Parts: sequence; structure tokens; C-alpha cells
Amino acid sequence: MKRIIFIVLALMLTFIAIDVSAQTSSALADEKFSRVNKWLNQEKLSMTGNANQAFVDNYIIMEGEGLPSKEATTPGQKRLTATRAAEIVAYRNLAQFLDGVAVAGDATIKDMALNYEIVRVAVSGFVKGAQVVYKEYNEKDEVALVLVKVGMTGPGSVGEMVYKKVLGDPKIEKTVATTAKPVEISKPAIIDERYDGIIIDATGYNFRPALINRVFTQKGEVLYDPSKVSQKILIEKGCGEYTNSVPKAQSALESRGVKNPLIIKAAGTTNPTDLQVSEDDAVKIFSANQKTGFLADAKVAFVLK
Repeated sequence: MKRIIFIVLALMLTFIAIDVSAQTSSALADEKFSRVNKWLNQEKLSMTGNANQAFVDNYIIMEGEGLPSKEATTPGQKRLTATRAAEIVAYRNLAQFLDGVAVAGDATIKDMALNYEIVRVAVSGFVKGAQVVYKEYNEKDEVALVLVKVGMTGPGSVGEMVYKKVLGDPKIEKTVATTAKPVEISKPAIIDERYDGIIIDATGYNFRPALINRVFTQKGEVLYDPSKVSQKILIEKGCGEYTNSVPKAQSALESRGVKNPLIIKAAGTTNPTDLQVSEDDAVKIFSANQKTGFLADAKVAFVLK
């Protein structure tokens, strides 16, 4: 009986030891990334998981992990080569992420780069110039972690690169700018309020952000085509704000000087990045815009699912 009790106790101690080992390993893993999470929280940043998030956050953060080279022997060499390897991986991850960013309609940055050498060169140079914002080296595991960050709008941003190359080259612009007929409203609506911006609620549809999101009537006439907006505005602010609620959209538009936005529900999509509005709403938008010209200033917000 004593022997059985001893065996049971031994097994229990073994399981406890295994559990402690697992917890220690988990704690070390958590410690490895705890500084990263702490830094992200301090900077009020988050890792970019998808293109929608990039447009909402207005930046992209990609990570890369790297190991030391086989030739590295000293701690300093291991740190240096691991960090360099992590940077290369982070740049590669950024390039792969950018491939899926929508430009206009069904076209992505990858589509543009495949079809136009000037865009391919621009993307390559842009990725290499991405800003390294965080580095960490775990001496125990001999692994480095690097974060790179780029903005979606502003100087040195994804927007600046694409708008300058896409809208700056007539040949490329033809493939992006819509050929749809501009909307014609024979009898504008009487709008008592003075709207200085617009919020389009697209939560009912599988709509995704793009560098050029357009708005059409159900007849196929174009109401909003950002390729006609000044390049300066597009680079500084993009073609619109992106949020997941109307109140957040109202708050976001305040940064564009909007105090009283017109709120419209989308009526459909022509493709994943172009919206449709009803004919009645098209009249409202056209009439309100005639008073204040908010579309030309890209004072637009899109509410996503």
C-alpha cells in the first residue's frame, strides 16, 4: 500500500514539474513579447492584421523575426545578424501586405506593379525606405524581432507613392479613373441644412477600403471620383475616413473640418470598392454638395462592417 502511495505521489510530482516547466516556457515566451506589447500600448499602436485595419488606423505595422547567421560566433555578431535578418523579413512581409491593398475598382497595388514598371520600381523603393520603429533581441532564444511602420496618408506614405505614380502618369490614370458619366440632376433638391461633408453607411455590404473609393448612382453615373480630387488633398488625407460606426465617422470627419455631415445609407456595390446610392439619395448628395463642395475636398467617411 505504501508503495502504491509512493508511486502516486511520484507521478503527481512529475506532472507538477511538467506543468511548472510549461508555465516557465510560456512565461519566457510572454516575456519575449511583453516589451513589444508594452511599447505598442505606449505608442497607441497595434499590429496590422488586414487592409481594412490599415485604412482605419491610417498606418501599417509589419513584424519580422530573424535568427543569427551561421557564421556569427560572438554575442554581438549574433545580435547584429539576427536583427538584420528580422528587418529583411519585416520588409518582405510589408511588400506582401502592400500587394493586396486596393487601388481602385478591382485593381490592387500588385496588379499595378505587374502591369507598369514605374509602379513596380516605386513599390520596391518604398518598401526599402520603410521606417524601423522597434527592435528587440532575445539572447536566450537568439532571435530578433523588428517592426516596420508606414503611413497610409501624409509624406512618405502609401498614398503619396500611389497617387503620385498612378495619378501622375496619364497612361496609368486611364486604367484607374472612371469613364462613367458624371451625375446629372435636372431638378436639385431643396436642402435647408448646410452640409459640409458626407458619411456613407456601407455596413450592409461587403465593401472594402481602397486608395480610390468611388460612389455611383444606381444608373451608373458617378457622384464621387477621388481621382479628380487634388493630389495634395489625397496625399495629406486620403479619399476618405474609415470607421465601424456613424459616431466614429462624425468624430473622424472633424479632423477635416466637418461640423454637419450628411448621413446616407449605401444602396449597393458595383464591385468591392465602389458604392452605389439610391436615386433619391443621389439627388440629396448632389444638391448638398453644390452648396459647399465637400466632395472636391474629400470630406467623406465610409462606415464599414
